[in-house]
Amino acid sequence: MKKTDSASTLEAPETTNETLASSVYHELLEDILEGKLKPGHKLRLQALKDDYKVGNSPLREALNRLSANGMVVREENKGFRVSPASIEELQELVTTRCWLEEIAVRESIKNADDAYDERIVLAFHRLSKITPNDDGSWDSPEQENRHREFHQALLSACSSNILLGYCAELHEQTLRYRKLAAVVKYREGAEGSEHKAIHDAVLDRDADKAVELLKAHFQMTADIVIASGSLN
Repeated sequence: MKKTDSASTLEAPETTNETLASSVYHELLEDILEGKLKPGHKLRLQALKDDYKVGNSPLREALNRLSANGMVVREENKGFRVSPASIEELQELVTTRCWLEEIAVRESIKNADDAYDERIVLAFHRLSKITPNDDGSWDSPEQENRHREFHQALLSACSSNILLGYCAELHEQTLRYRKLAAVVKYREGAEGSEHKAIHDAVLDRDADKAVELLKAHFQMTADIVIASGSLN
C-alpha cells in the first residue's frame, strides 16, 4: 500500500501539469478563435502566465500544441506569435480541406451502414433545430458545436483516425477565419439548405454530388470571408 501511495504521489505533479496544460490550451484556442488574440499578436510568456493563471511548464506545453495545429507559430529566438491570417492562406486551407474531405466522404459512403446513416440524420436534426439569433447571427458555442458535429458525422465512416484528425484541424483553422471576418450570418437561409442537400446526397450514396456540394459549401464561406475585407 505504501508503495502505491508513493507512486501516486510521484505521478500527481505530472498529472496536474497535463490537466493545466490541457485547460490553458483550450482557453488560448478559444481566445484565438474568437479573435481576442489577433493574428500576429506576440504571445509573451509572462503576460500569458499572469492572464491565464498558469505556470511556465503547462503554458509552454499548451503553446507547443497550438503550434502543432497551426494556431500559433514559433519563431527562432523570438518565442510564440498567433499565426498570421491572409487571403492566400485561407484559399490554401480551403483547397486542402476539399482534397482531404473528398477522400473521407467517398470512403465513408463506400463503408456506409445503418449506424453511419443514423449519425448523419441525428446530427442534421440537431443542427436544424438551431435557429439564428435575433440579428441573424449564428455564433454561440452550441451552434458551433452542432455545426462541427454534422460535418464530423459526414466523415465518420472513413476508417482513418489520422485523416479525421487532419480534417478536424483544418475545420478549426477555417473556423478562425470565419470568426475573424465575423461571418456568422445564415446567408439568408442558404446555409441550412446547403446542409440539407449534402445530407440528402450522402444518404442517397451519391458520392460525386456530395463532394461537389461540400466543396461549394466551403468555397462559399471562403468567398464571403474574402469579400468582407478583413484579410490582407
